[in-house]
Amino acid sequence: MNQTVGLVWNPSKIEEAELRQAVDAALTEAASDAQVRWFETTKEDPGQGAAAAALADGCDIVVAAGGDGTVRAVAEALGGSGSPAADLGIVPLGTGNLLARNLDVPLGDIKAAFTRVLTEQPRPLDLGSARLSFADGSQADHAFVVMVGFGIDAHMIVETDDDLKAKAGWLAYVESLGRAAAETEVVEFSLTLDDGEAVPEQAHTLLIANCGTIQGGMTLLPDAQPDDGELDLLVLRADGAAAWLDTMRNLVWDNGLKRILTGADRAESSESTEHLRARSVRAELPQPHAFEVDGDDFADVTAFEVRILPAALRVR
Repeated sequence: MNQTVGLVWNPSKIEEAELRQAVDAALTEAASDAQVRWFETTKEDPGQGAAAAALADGCDIVVAAGGDGTVRAVAEALGGSGSPAADLGIVPLGTGNLLARNLDVPLGDIKAAFTRVLTEQPRPLDLGSARLSFADGSQADHAFVVMVGFGIDAHMIVETDDDLKAKAGWLAYVESLGRAAAETEVVEFSLTLDDGEAVPEQAHTLLIANCGTIQGGMTLLPDAQPDDGELDLLVLRADGAAAWLDTMRNLVWDNGLKRILTGADRAESSESTEHLRARSVRAELPQPHAFEVDGDDFADVTAFEVRILPAALRVR
C-alpha cells in the first residue's frame, strides 16, 4: 500500500541529516514505497501547526519525531476532535519519551521506531483533554496523552535520574521524592468525579493519567491503560516522615513487587495514597497553583476540568 507519511520533527532534538539517514534506512528495511514529507516544528509552533499542515497535504500517517512536547502537540492536532484524523507514529527523541515507553516503542533507535510506523497495524489510543482556568479569568484547552496534575508530578517523579536508577534501583525514587517532600505542602481543594458531587479534599499531589508508566520503567498508576476509555487518578496526601514511608511502601511494594507476585488486577490504596478511576474530573483550587500537562508547566491555575476522549487516536 502506498502510504504518505508526514514527519513532524523537532530540529532542537536532532540534526536533519541524521534523521534523514535513519528514515531512509527504515524505508529500505521495511521495503516500503511510502512517500515521506517533512514538517519542521518551531518555538512558535511546537507541532500542532506542522501536523495540521501534514493533514492538509494529504498525509495518512503523521509521525511525531521529538520529545514529549512534540508528541503531545501532534496528538492534539490528530485527535482533538474526538476521532482520528490520521494515524499517529512516534519516533522518540526526548529525555522522558513517556508515551513511547508505555507503548513499547524502541528508544534510542530511530530506524527501529520508524520501521514500526511503516509495518505495524494501527490500534486505538485514548486522548485526554484538559481545560484550565487561570487567576486572571482566562481559560485554555490542552490535550495530553500521558498525565496531568499538580504537586509532585513529571518534574519530580517523571524525571528521576535514569543513571542513578541504574545504580540504585528503586532507591532512586526515594531520592527524587525526598527532594520534593521538603518543597511540597498539602493543599485543600474540591474534587468532582464524573457526575458525582464535589467533595473536599486535602492532598499535595493529584495526578490524572491516561498511561501509568513513568521514566525509569516504574509503573506509578498500575491500572492505567491507554485504550480503556478511563482516567486513573493518584492522590498523594503524605505529610511527615511516617506518611512518606507509607507512600513509598505503597508505590514500591503494594503496587510494585507485591502486585507482580500476587497477580493483583487492581491498584491498592493506603493511608497516604489513594487510587481512583473516572471518565471526567473537575477540581477547584482556593489559591492559584502550578499545573503540569505532559511535562509542560502552566502557572496560576485555579480550576481544571479533565476528560477522556476514548479511541480519539490511532497509533502505530
